[in-house]
Amino acid sequence: MAKILVAKSAGFCFGVRRAINIAEKAVKSSQVVYSLGPIIHNPQEVKRLESAGLKPIENEFEINPSKIVIRSHGISPQREAYLKNQGFEIVDATCPYVKAVHDAVQELCEDGYFIVLIGEKNHPEVLGTLGYLELSDCKGVVVESKEDLKQVLGKEKVGIVSQTTQSEQFFKEIVGEIALWTREVKVINTICNATSERQEGVIELAPKVDVMVIIGGKNSGNTRRLFEISKSLNPNSFHIETEEELKKEWFENISSIGITAGASTPDWLIERVIARLREL
Repeated sequence: MAKILVAKSAGFCFGVRRAINIAEKAVKSSQVVYSLGPIIHNPQEVKRLESAGLKPIENEFEINPSKIVIRSHGISPQREAYLKNQGFEIVDATCPYVKAVHDAVQELCEDGYFIVLIGEKNHPEVLGTLGYLELSDCKGVVVESKEDLKQVLGKEKVGIVSQTTQSEQFFKEIVGEIALWTREVKVINTICNATSERQEGVIELAPKVDVMVIIGGKNSGNTRRLFEISKSLNPNSFHIETEEELKKEWFENISSIGITAGASTPDWLIERVIARLREL
């Protein structure tokens, strides 16, 4: 039987665990509770919470004013103000690390910097953060690829922040590029510790095992990045959401299996995958 090794940091981070706890308390204290979008990027955990009474919606216009949970990714201040004005009872489960990005953006805006937000343009965390640029009447750009840097050319003062779950390597590359041709750069590293720890864990484990299994939602940015890092170090890397996706042929004639999981992956899913691997 192949040896199973689990990365030092895998699964729920502080912010996600906190959001789940907040949501569970809200459900216990109220008959009807909604979340504005999936509270975290893990379909299986979202489904579990839905069975407990937390109903995800994509738009507040779908429902009458009621109790609504702001997911871990946060929302823009404009949208939050609108919800309050409409009579919604807000339960704020925004991750504190995401709030730190909001604070960093406002600080840089006040000091006159053009903002570079390194992240995915359509990610809910990024969309919420962009609202703080508007609030401060500030100019900026989301940098998802090096192509986006064209919009930064000619800027004298550039302030850089990051989506909390961004790749450390990509963050370093973008900061280095900007520093080469901008007179003044201020960097506030807003990648959260949990993201760094999980990325470092997969960098350490992936080269040491025959096969790597990365567990987490296909809609989870931080899980996808763990898979990308792992794949670059070990071609036998596989991204799955549940144990049902495991294929026996992946594990033929091997002696070791490495496991890691995204920050929004619950322990119960990791345990199911390990149990299934032992059966195989």
